[in-house]
Amino acid sequence: MLIDHFPVLGLRLRTPRLELRLPTHDELAALAELAVEGVHGPDLMPFGVPWTELPPDQLARRVIQRQWKRLAELSPESWALNLAVFADGVLVGVQELEADDFAIRREVQSESWLGLRHQGRGIGTEMRAAVLHLAFAGLGAEQAVSTGYLDNHASLRVSRKLGYAENGIGRGIARGKVALEQRFLLTRQAWDEHRDVDVTIEGLEPCLPLLGGG
Repeated sequence: MLIDHFPVLGLRLRTPRLELRLPTHDELAALAELAVEGVHGPDLMPFGVPWTELPPDQLARRVIQRQWKRLAELSPESWALNLAVFADGVLVGVQELEADDFAIRREVQSESWLGLRHQGRGIGTEMRAAVLHLAFAGLGAEQAVSTGYLDNHASLRVSRKLGYAENGIGRGIARGKVALEQRFLLTRQAWDEHRDVDVTIEGLEPCLPLLGGG
C-alpha cells in the first residue's frame, strides 16, 4: 500500500475541535476552491509571495501544485507538511510545519491560512497549537520560529498567545515594497508553560525516520 512507502499519509493530529492531516485529491481541490473564495481582506497582504492575488484559476492551481511539490520533495534533510485543517468535519484551511536538517537543528517553522468565512473563531490558535505539539512532544523539537508582518495582527496575536517571544524586526517584502515583520522564537520551556490545548497524535511512529524526529 502507498502508506507503507509514504507513512505521513497516515499522520493525524486531533484537538477538541480540529483534525489536521494530509488532504485527499478531492479535499485538495476543495482547499483550492476555499482559497479562491478569499483568505484575507483587500487591505492586507500577509504573504511574501502574493499568491492570493492571482487570477482564480491560477490561484487554485497554485494551491494544488504547492501541495504536490511539498510532498515530492519531502526528505529527512528538508520537509514541509501542508496539513489540511478540518473544524468539526468542515475543511477550513491549511497549517504548514516545516524544517531543514531537523535531526541536527531541532527547529521548526510554521505558516498557515484560513478561509475568510472561518476566521475569528480561534481556529488559527488551535491549529498552530496542534503542530507545535507535534513538533515538541512528537518530534523532539527544541525551538520553533515564526514571523508576521506588523499589520497582520491576527498572526501576531496567535504567536504571543502560544508563548512565542519577540526576536527582532526583519525587513520582508509585500506587494513589491519593504514590509517590516516581527520575528518570534518559542523555546521548549515556553511552549510547555503556555500549552492549554489537548492534542493527540496518530500514526507518528513510522514517520519519524522520514522527519528526522524522535
